[in-house]
Amino acid sequence: MNSRQRRGVLLLLLSVLCAIGAFVGVLTVINDVQSKVGPEKTAYKLRADVPAYRALDAGEFQKVSMPERWLPSTAVTDLSQVRGKVAVTPLRKGSLLQTDMIAERPALQPGQQEIAIMIDAETGVAGKISPGARVNIFATFEGKQQGEKPVSRIIVADAQVIDVGRLTALQADQDGNRREDQAVPITFALGTRDAQRVAYAESFAAHVRLALVAPGDTAPIPPGDRTYTLDGDR
Repeated sequence: MNSRQRRGVLLLLLSVLCAIGAFVGVLTVINDVQSKVGPEKTAYKLRADVPAYRALDAGEFQKVSMPERWLPSTAVTDLSQVRGKVAVTPLRKGSLLQTDMIAERPALQPGQQEIAIMIDAETGVAGKISPGARVNIFATFEGKQQGEKPVSRIIVADAQVIDVGRLTALQADQDGNRREDQAVPITFALGTRDAQRVAYAESFAAHVRLALVAPGDTAPIPPGDRTYTLDGDR
């Protein structure tokens, strides 16, 4: 073997050693990345925005896989966790769903019962009343006799809202008093007497409206402020 052949063999061996070194280096990098990333775990992201206090539905979430070591400890990994829950804050599309974003739907207390009534979407709700809110329920009654003044009353103070339904079209009743419009079914948790007041108002009041109570406001309404007539301002 002459000197030229020996140089060729040496260069070939050197190339093989370099290739083996590069391969080992790639394997080392891959193993290092895998050790840092670790196994993946299922999580869920929102397909669309969800307003605060609205009941959650499993169809609103997209299943994704993420490295377990990068997943927050509060991440929801099982959609059964959202059953019967509501969003506690506005949830944005693409956000990773976490347990501190959801809460139990407001529940009945001993002595309470659920009662739902239809409230005009514009004058009664305006999109600001949600489950967990506290409201005052106003009812306006027309005068029963000729010359009798209409009166507005707070029929229930500090009522707890436990559910807000979807917009529903209202059709005119048999007397033609109710025009076609949009309304929302609102469910309250009330005692028996207050539930009777609400049922009476829905049946006989000209209008029923809700007024949102400020968070933390526990001041009782003075008796003189629970009833209003136009004559009272004179």
